[in-house]
Amino acid sequence: MESSAVAAIAVHLRPAPRKRDSLPQDGFSRWSELRRFIPLSRETVRLREIAGRFPKRVHLTERCTAWSNAEIHKWLADPVGYRAGSGNA
Repeated sequence: MESSAVAAIAVHLRPAPRKRDSLPQDGFSRWSELRRFIPLSRETVRLREIAGRFPKRVHLTERCTAWSNAEIHKWLADPVGYRAGSGNA
């Protein structure tokens, strides 16, 4: 069997990488991971954070921010009624 044919078979047998089709219940996620689940623009999210109507981001490092997955799930369960810091935090 030719080496290119063997390589093609090897690629075909390799399992496809799993896509994250759901948000984990715990931990933190960055915007690039959240944007599939949040039907808002980054600017709208920022404005709602300021107003306390969206979970506040957490600074993991000086240049890395993320959101608590637990808080995002609370927001997704009730986006209209969510209030940061009033029993939701």
